[in-house]
Amino acid sequence: MENPGNLIITGIKGTSLAPEEKEFLREEKVGGVVLFAQNFEDAAQLAELVNSIQSLRDEWPMYIAVDHEGGRVVRFKKGFTQFPSMYEIAKVDSPKLTFEVHAVMGRELSACGVNLSFSPVCDIWTNQDNQVIGDRSFGHDADTVEKHISAAIRGLQTNGVLACAKHFPGHGNTAKDSHYELPFIKETIEELRAREVLPFVRASKSRAEFMMMGHLMIDAIDAKFPTTVSAKAYSFLRDETKFSKIVITDDMEMKAIADRYSVEEAAFLAMDAGTDMLLYRKTEDAAKAVVSLREALKTKKLKKEKYLEKLGRVESSKQENFKEYKPIYVPKITSAFNSQESKKAMEIYQAFLQGKAIPH
Repeated sequence: MENPGNLIITGIKGTSLAPEEKEFLREEKVGGVVLFAQNFEDAAQLAELVNSIQSLRDEWPMYIAVDHEGGRVVRFKKGFTQFPSMYEIAKVDSPKLTFEVHAVMGRELSACGVNLSFSPVCDIWTNQDNQVIGDRSFGHDADTVEKHISAAIRGLQTNGVLACAKHFPGHGNTAKDSHYELPFIKETIEELRAREVLPFVRASKSRAEFMMMGHLMIDAIDAKFPTTVSAKAYSFLRDETKFSKIVITDDMEMKAIADRYSVEEAAFLAMDAGTDMLLYRKTEDAAKAVVSLREALKTKKLKKEKYLEKLGRVESSKQENFKEYKPIYVPKITSAFNSQESKKAMEIYQAFLQGKAIPH
């Protein structure tokens, strides 16, 4: 696995792979692919796309990732159960319901070959003006978010989909959206520890496979560098949460980072600072990142032992969680959809809204 491509998850353009995308995934031994709405028509097409991606794999299957949170952040619509936001689900005050919701999500995603969800959101909706997180959060306080995080992770991971806790060290107390600009957070280290970081500690204890570093400027952690490219931020993550698995960046093409650094510079800085994997929307930028990392290794700017440690985490994760890939048999995937479990979860939520006794 000694290839920088193993440390990259990249997006693709359409509902099938373009020739240049196939070549990039195969030749660079890319670690995974993240899918968006433009890659989806229906469950059958999605499964066929995943089969075609996995046919290009190296030794282990690739991560096939998606943002599948429920509410307004769901890339796959047709056929998939459309749950309300996690803020609404959490109002029922039932971790059991949260587990069931994520179990349904996990079964539907894994039926199509998706094996990694960039969820749950561990951010606390601290700032009422924060709309980029808003109702994607489970709640306004650490206790509420913590309670549902464990259930969400278990629901996904017991149903074939790895969970990724995001966005460390907490994106809930910002007014700016890191898709467009770099948010600044003024909390002290003590305040971060007492509130924002607590759900991530719970996520680590709940054995989430991934943790995502947000694009944030937090002077209390590092007054010079955004968290994505800050060695101090990655040390803070590891020290505070005791998390030993894979840390991935948020999308490196978001303006919070892209407006400050070139693709090549940001890729090296983030990897040198402490991330294990880099996330891109487009193969063009992902390819630039691979070139940058290869050059950094060649010139010994990126230390070999640091690089091998990251590769080791990815290989261990795939070895532990993935068996040899067997192509999805498309006619069989429909059984995972419109399940009794999906209907029951929605019944519980609807009963809550109507003030009725919650069915068991």
